[in-house]
Amino acid sequence: MSAFPVHDLSLRAPAASARLPSRAGIGLKSQHYQRILDDQPALGFFEVHAENYLVAGGPSHHYLGLIRERYPLSIHGVGLSIGAQQPLDRDHLERIAGLLERYQPESFSEHLAWSSHGDLFVNDLLPVAYDTATLDRVCEHIDQVQSRLQRQLLLENPASYLQFAESTMDEAAFISEVVRRSGCGLLLDVNNAYVSSVNHHWDARTYLHALPLHAVGEIHLAGFAEQRDGAGDRLLIDSHGAPVDAAVWQLYAEALQSLGATPTLLERDNDIPALEVLLREAQQAQALLDASAPAQQQTRA
Repeated sequence: MSAFPVHDLSLRAPAASARLPSRAGIGLKSQHYQRILDDQPALGFFEVHAENYLVAGGPSHHYLGLIRERYPLSIHGVGLSIGAQQPLDRDHLERIAGLLERYQPESFSEHLAWSSHGDLFVNDLLPVAYDTATLDRVCEHIDQVQSRLQRQLLLENPASYLQFAESTMDEAAFISEVVRRSGCGLLLDVNNAYVSSVNHHWDARTYLHALPLHAVGEIHLAGFAEQRDGAGDRLLIDSHGAPVDAAVWQLYAEALQSLGATPTLLERDNDIPALEVLLREAQQAQALLDASAPAQQQTRA
């Protein structure tokens, strides 16, 4: 991968008109519905995966409706297949639109990835080649999504395990051009940034600062699993099944030095622990968010 250009961070502006509070939140899991309603923990927001709520009714909607009355909400899509070679699934987009109309979330996000080909749907988020054809296709799909939803989409940087030989630009440059052309925002997944940097032997700090940080509307933090590849090198897997690693916390703190306080989600989608465990991680993120405000003020002074 070529050297990453560094963007002027002084140009940062709000990524969307309706924003989440610049506090820490957690993913909403069914195991915790009642505890959340009973205890009403001091959190900035909750996030849900859109595809878990694309039904008309049932217990999940009952609880989400009650929690939505008390907390801001982020909805995170995992099935629009923004990077696919085929056209967007219009029926799926319509169902997403209905969900957003129902709950009016402060944020909606999706992945820079693909998961469908023809009638086949792969239960994974697969990488794309960073070339002109993919850039045109991704921007066209984002335009369609934003036009239908009448809101800005936050596009998440991926965690990846391979790179395409046909790529003609690096990942940060590709994402920057998508943001510039489409007007979408960026969901900065710090864990993904670290995972991809280790897997591809990038410098994580250089990659971070080459992203269009002025467009960040939300941050994700998560844990990874570690293996070894055929050459014996570290191979990190974006598992969402472990606590946030110390190296990811460090990269997050550096991001906040540039961004200031930014809505931050603690993701845990596998091996879901007790609510108290998630709340402790959210409190750790909140402490860094609180510390970033005076640091950002000093930088601007």
